[in-house]
Amino acid sequence: MDNSMWAELTDVFRKLNATYESAIKLGERKHEALVMVNMDSLSKILDEEQIMIAKIQRLERQRGGILTKMAKDEPSITAETKMEDFIKLAPNFAIERELRDLHKSLSERVAEAVRIRDNNQILAQGALDAVKYHLNRISGAAVEPTYSNKGGNFISHRKNFNYKA
Repeated sequence: MDNSMWAELTDVFRKLNATYESAIKLGERKHEALVMVNMDSLSKILDEEQIMIAKIQRLERQRGGILTKMAKDEPSITAETKMEDFIKLAPNFAIERELRDLHKSLSERVAEAVRIRDNNQILAQGALDAVKYHLNRISGAAVEPTYSNKGGNFISHRKNFNYKA
């Protein structure tokens, strides 16, 4: 394995760290937009999220490609090789230390991004449930109790929203 592949891998790890840091900030902005029910802001954030997801996927493919090339050059690297063991194969201590720090930082950032995403999903689901509830109330879509009078006519106490108003 030549040093250029190690440099490429280190560069991809730096970019992934920066991208996940941006994803965390974006997730925090999304949280605020969900709490404030700011739909314009939320729409823009969702667009930014799509771009961020595409960037992360591209970087992960790059990382996978580099690791695959490195595995071809080093027979001790297998699919089961842990990152800690892989990093020990670095050509010098400086690269080993940097990759170890970048890997640790990336793991922490990914965990934080996942935590924020999960919290935002809970908020979004709660908001969606509230919207559905109010729409059902307004439209009269909810099932109301009915009964039949002596003539066989069904009587409901439901009041539908007047759409002509």
